[in-house]
Amino acid sequence: MATVLLPLPSLDFDPTEVGVSWSVLRERGHRVVFATPDGRPARADDLMVSGRGLDPWGAVPGLRRLTLVGRALRANADGRRAFAALCRDAGFLSPVRWDEMHRQDCAGLLLPGGHRARGMRPYLESPVVQHSVVEFFSRAKPVAAVCHGVLVAARSIDPATGASVLRGRRTTALTWQLERKAWSVARRTRFWDPSYYRTYSEGPGQSVGFMSVQQEVTRALANPDDFLDVPIGAPDYRLKTSGRARDSATDARPAWVVRDANYISARWPGDVHTFARTFAEALAEPAQPAEPAQPAQPGGKG
Repeated sequence: MATVLLPLPSLDFDPTEVGVSWSVLRERGHRVVFATPDGRPARADDLMVSGRGLDPWGAVPGLRRLTLVGRALRANADGRRAFAALCRDAGFLSPVRWDEMHRQDCAGLLLPGGHRARGMRPYLESPVVQHSVVEFFSRAKPVAAVCHGVLVAARSIDPATGASVLRGRRTTALTWQLERKAWSVARRTRFWDPSYYRTYSEGPGQSVGFMSVQQEVTRALANPDDFLDVPIGAPDYRLKTSGRARDSATDARPAWVVRDANYISARWPGDVHTFARTFAEALAEPAQPAEPAQPAQPGGKG
């Protein structure tokens, strides 16, 4: 049995990415230690749990209970079941504080995502969380990141190299294709909050998509080609890129997961069963020796 550290924001984490990952790890015999900014239980993005608020009438009391678009965009049945079970878990209800994470003797680190700026930005921008990420990478312990969780890793700068811990790694993350698709739907149906699916918006002079997860993660890499999306012609390409099909405990076809040594990454909740299983397999393997850090090369790409 391995112990896994799973930091969360105070609110607005993705219920599927956390719930299913926790469920898979628990089924494999692993223990999960949750961490939040203040040591209080975290709250998921309620729109992703219920779907209420994602339809054009979502701000109208009474009518908001009727979900059409929200039913399609919210967590699916697997995700909602896993999240409901998670909410009864003693470990989830008794997290440690972020500033106590360094005291935990954990074999692996899992970085989940979420997109709602209100709650996610403090997590994505936390120096405390980023310091823990650097520690796990420097010790060659398994690290798994999904969706915006990859952004946390990309922003984690190893002081030994002056570069992101992902520099020299291959990774995926929430792709601009998936982020733009959800944004284009929600900015019409949730018109009073058009940036709900955009955690960061572009500023003056920045092209559309510059602040997307994919583009920021790519800028942290040694080579843009180290960001891996589903290649055209790959088996089940349409299933993997539809933005609708999600993997399950018995069907990995819709998933796209990238593994680079002890680092595992995935794009969105539709990959999470396969993502968590891959991480669990890495935890069960013999520990790998840490590689000496290499300084960033001036003039390199990324």
